[in-house]
Amino acid sequence: MAGTTGTRRRAPAKAASSKGRAKAASSKGRAKSASAGGAEEAAALDTRATGHEEPRTKRAAARKGDAQASAGAPEKKVVAHPPPKPDYPRYRVEPGQRLSLAKQDPGATEHYESKRDIKEDLATQRSRISDLQARLYAERRRSLLIVLQAMDTGGKDGTIRGVFAGVNPQGCVVTSFKQPSVDESDHDFLWRYHQRTPQRGMISIFNRSHYEDVLVVRVKKLIEEAAWRQRYHIINEWEHALSLSGVTVIKFFLHISRDEQKRRLESRLADPDKRWKFSVNDIREREHWDDYQQAFQDALSNTSAEHAPWYVVPSNVKWYRNLVIARTIADTLEAMDPRFPPAAEGLDDVTVPD
Repeated sequence: MAGTTGTRRRAPAKAASSKGRAKAASSKGRAKSASAGGAEEAAALDTRATGHEEPRTKRAAARKGDAQASAGAPEKKVVAHPPPKPDYPRYRVEPGQRLSLAKQDPGATEHYESKRDIKEDLATQRSRISDLQARLYAERRRSLLIVLQAMDTGGKDGTIRGVFAGVNPQGCVVTSFKQPSVDESDHDFLWRYHQRTPQRGMISIFNRSHYEDVLVVRVKKLIEEAAWRQRYHIINEWEHALSLSGVTVIKFFLHISRDEQKRRLESRLADPDKRWKFSVNDIREREHWDDYQQAFQDALSNTSAEHAPWYVVPSNVKWYRNLVIARTIADTLEAMDPRFPPAAEGLDDVTVPD
């Protein structure tokens, strides 16, 4: 309780009457019911401050934690005979795993040999995403945050186009984070990202994200090592708080090879219609390839959690990348199990007048 820390408990001068206690309990119950919308989050804060937690809130938090955990490994909930096709769980970074990007093949395509092989499967996954997104939007109880990170030319824009074709734009928001403004820089590093997290019923896609603040700042030595290392913990806590408030978080690192990046940069230079995408800064950043690979490797190893998993998706082959990500998102949404709200009562007796 507030104000009791470090104070000995004294015996009361006079015991409270049972009637007084009942009245206090009743008032407390009414207050708790009146604030039901934010009770769980408030109780979570009280728990950190006092070390105590109401049993009902604890059970509710556990249920939410279980739901987010199942979304973190969706194939366990929605695939009858694992592994799914494509086998996206193989690309998930398990909590505590020490990732080695050098051992991940960015050109992998499993048994698929051409874009034609996945055409129908990709259409199926897009249709699933569209249907489940409509349910999520109508339900308006939870939301989904998708994080896309990659080296330059990694394919974040292409992924958004290739995976979300046909999704109702009313229920999906894409945010591309650039260099922070003066106002954003004057706040804590998560401030500008938190404002863009999804509302209930929405899917938000971060094209680059809060992870830039443990990547760029590290490679370019903009802050001390102790500062960016501490941010791993801060990010984990923030994403956990999001998951407890009903935001499912899934994160994709689009893994391409150095040779593939070179090919894509050359393609932009050679095509007049693509030159607008090219920046001489891309060449300067390419010089730090190894440093960025190490930074990504450490960030993914330190921040992949059951409630907010990372997937290292082979992305040299764009059509395979799209299929893997589409299937992962579709299964994650299905594991969330969004449902249309019930219709109003008595609709069977309603007739629409001429």
